[in-house]
Amino acid sequence: MEKKMVSRAVEILLVEDNPHDAELAIRALKKSHLTNRVVHVSDGEEAMDFLFARGKFSYRKKTDHPKMILLDLKLPKVDGIEVLKAVKSDPQTKVIPVVVLTSSREEGDIIDSYKLGVNSYLVKPVDFNKFVDVVKELGMYWLVLNQPPRL
Repeated sequence: MEKKMVSRAVEILLVEDNPHDAELAIRALKKSHLTNRVVHVSDGEEAMDFLFARGKFSYRKKTDHPKMILLDLKLPKVDGIEVLKAVKSDPQTKVIPVVVLTSSREEGDIIDSYKLGVNSYLVKPVDFNKFVDVVKELGMYWLVLNQPPRL
């Protein structure tokens, strides 16, 4: 029963392989009271399983989407570009806002991300306080200010 409650309550899917960055992002979101409903996955394959209700997430309804995806690009198993491509090419998931939050400043990654439909592309600040501020601002914009379509 708890799994079903969690699946319907997800506001942010955090796709981040660095445990330190994931912990910082989750703490920043919770501290700013933007969400208590974050699911963290550590690779691209797990992200796609969550989004498309496969594997260990097969109990979920595919239509129970997160309000936002925070996506790192440099991921094990399936990279972030492939996750983005899958999300934006599926009619049921393409409207989910995807924010790339990555250490990559490569022009090719930025161009590819926007061509695939990313909603925002941000480079992770190295400074702890700036990283926390960026995550808080992301959460404020996408969860509070932004008006998503009703599905």
